[in-house]
Amino acid sequence: MARPPASAEAREQRINQLLDAAVSLWLQHPERIPGVAEVADEAGLAKGTVYLYFKSKEDLLLAAHERHAEIFFSALIARASKPERMSLDDMMQLTREYIAGVPAFLPLATLVAGLMHKGVTPETAQAFDQRMAKRLGTAGELLCAHFSLPDGIGGVRLLMRSYALILGLWQLVGCCGQDSADDEVSAMLRPDYLTELDAALRALWQGTFHKELPHA
Repeated sequence: MARPPASAEAREQRINQLLDAAVSLWLQHPERIPGVAEVADEAGLAKGTVYLYFKSKEDLLLAAHERHAEIFFSALIARASKPERMSLDDMMQLTREYIAGVPAFLPLATLVAGLMHKGVTPETAQAFDQRMAKRLGTAGELLCAHFSLPDGIGGVRLLMRSYALILGLWQLVGCCGQDSADDEVSAMLRPDYLTELDAALRALWQGTFHKELPHA
């Protein structure tokens, strides 16, 4: 007798178990992508369960990254949907809390950028791009009500430039690595990431609007 299909709640729980397991294993050994069997074992599920939801181990990590992105966009869209005027301080708070403040977000985003062209199945990559485009489009439109943007596409472009800056700056100064024995050199090459991020994002947004943005 065939087993009844799992409920939506049960499916979501299993998916989250697998994503949590994949990220946990990868953070323990960032030099390699954990195999499907390892992830299933860590999650306490059968190996076949993984393939019910994901086609490859790379697809699994892409889904984990998308979960991070979805949480950020949900928070951004919720804030931008409110009538109270947003400020750059609001954007910085969202960035710190949902991107820079999530330990696995930026390391995983760096890994996924490479996997999109090698390892992730084309169908999964295309579906990911479509979902991200929808989130970006919604957020870009909503930002027009708070900032001097020409249209929703202008908001999308600003968000994409901001993300490129967030990720690129982290790769430059925020990644864990061997500090220089010379304190002066170390201070020059490895300044505080959050301090530099605040300055860089403010410069980008203020340069976009050619004026000082309101503070909260």
